[in-house]
Amino acid sequence: MGGLPPIQLPVSAASMDDLILIARHLCKSYDGRMVVDGITFEVKRGECFGMLGPNGAGKSTTLRMIIGMTERDSGDLHLFGLDMDPEQVAVKARMGVVFQEDNLDDDLTVEENILVYASYFGMSRGRARERVGELLEFAQLTERRRDTVRKLSGGMKRRLVLARALVAQPELVVLDEPTTGLDPQARHVIWQRIRSLRENGVTILLTSHYMEEAQRLCDRILVLDGGKILDLDTPAALVERYVEPEVVEVRSATAEPLEPERFAPLPARLEEVDGTLHCYTRNASEVMALLCEHPGIALVRRPANLEDVFLQLTGRELRD
Repeated sequence: MGGLPPIQLPVSAASMDDLILIARHLCKSYDGRMVVDGITFEVKRGECFGMLGPNGAGKSTTLRMIIGMTERDSGDLHLFGLDMDPEQVAVKARMGVVFQEDNLDDDLTVEENILVYASYFGMSRGRARERVGELLEFAQLTERRRDTVRKLSGGMKRRLVLARALVAQPELVVLDEPTTGLDPQARHVIWQRIRSLRENGVTILLTSHYMEEAQRLCDRILVLDGGKILDLDTPAALVERYVEPEVVEVRSATAEPLEPERFAPLPARLEEVDGTLHCYTRNASEVMALLCEHPGIALVRRPANLEDVFLQLTGRELRD
């Protein structure tokens, strides 16, 4: 991971009524390897809370402990003011989960997938059919209600999975990589639906590899690596804390290599990645003016973003 040390977050003074999830010193290991290493954090009622980290950071294991699919080795976990250990059934009844992989029944129709799921919550058939209508409208799938799932596009399937998770009107919705593999149009529709849930008071717990998604949707973001928390704050605060406000990207506009050393005098922090020179700066206008004196280069000026923070915190090496 990156060279920055992990942090231990202070315990909040917020009341239990303000918090929907409290995790204290969560630990989980596999075959002697610590995957989640004593992390402590809280999720406020009504917020969209993001968990980010490279592959192997521990976020999926943390998520599985929260939803009761993986038993923790140690630590405390409370949801809705209930201890997850003795009250797991009651906790799960108030939670909706959207897994990364679609787990719909391809042989059933759109509405049948929701009706079957509603039966798990002991919902009457009349109320279940009422919810089907509400949820299909929410997911923009009303006209496809009698189609089998195998006839749906990838974006439609993701909207159906989200709608199905809402059948029992959960207080907390857990979204694991909700837009992986979707085209931009389908991704934006899912984002709109997540925002509407948030606006109606539903708490969202989100994991994502799309930094733009996390930056657009999340009120606060927890960054994990090596099973430890690197930081937790609002997207804007994280950007301000770790990177300069603007970035000028420099690429060769010719067949010649870039030769980053020739730009060393620039008033900027320089990072070269895959033939692109990233100039992190507080004075992009000055950097742009100096760079315009160099022939044979192409320039892009942009604000710093969450992806810059993520790479600063976790490093740029490939994780498998």
